[in-house]
Amino acid sequence: MNVAVATGLTVEELLALPETGTDRELIRGQLKEKPMKYRNRFHARAVTRIAYALERWLEQTPMPRGQVHSGEVGCILRRDPDTVVGIDVAYFSAEVMTRQSDDTTLVEGSPVLAVEVLSPSDNMEGIRDKVLEYLAAGVALVWIVDPYFHTITVHRSGARPEMFNDEGGLSGGSALPGLEIAVIELF
Repeated sequence: MNVAVATGLTVEELLALPETGTDRELIRGQLKEKPMKYRNRFHARAVTRIAYALERWLEQTPMPRGQVHSGEVGCILRRDPDTVVGIDVAYFSAEVMTRQSDDTTLVEGSPVLAVEVLSPSDNMEGIRDKVLEYLAAGVALVWIVDPYFHTITVHRSGARPEMFNDEGGLSGGSALPGLEIAVIELF
């Protein structure tokens, strides 16, 4: 995988770059580019099922409600140095969503839940770095979803990762009260 890197960029500079058909992220001011790849059908199906399950849960929660976003939602995790990532599926609290303006297409603020669905082009180092970046930015729950083995690894700050398979269930705990999902529903 060829990854081009530039340093010292801001969100605004990232957004001003011309489209070149590459996937871009900004990690603590460092631009990371890699060739854009199409997601496969297993990835796409898992993203759809997860977003659907989260929307069902969200409909049952009291107001004010946050929002579920999917499809590589652009998210500004931090400023100075700036970090911008694309997240497969994310749940943002009502508090974060009320602070959004029409000035940008990106969501500014960390999600409560960030879900990354593995693709054939992903590698362990890249996934590890993303999980650590999410947790450092205050994301309460990070799910790493493997659509091939039907497993979900849940990461929380200060806790050991937990892996669930399609015989188990996920709970949102105090971060997502009332969320209970049978893992098999997500695949």
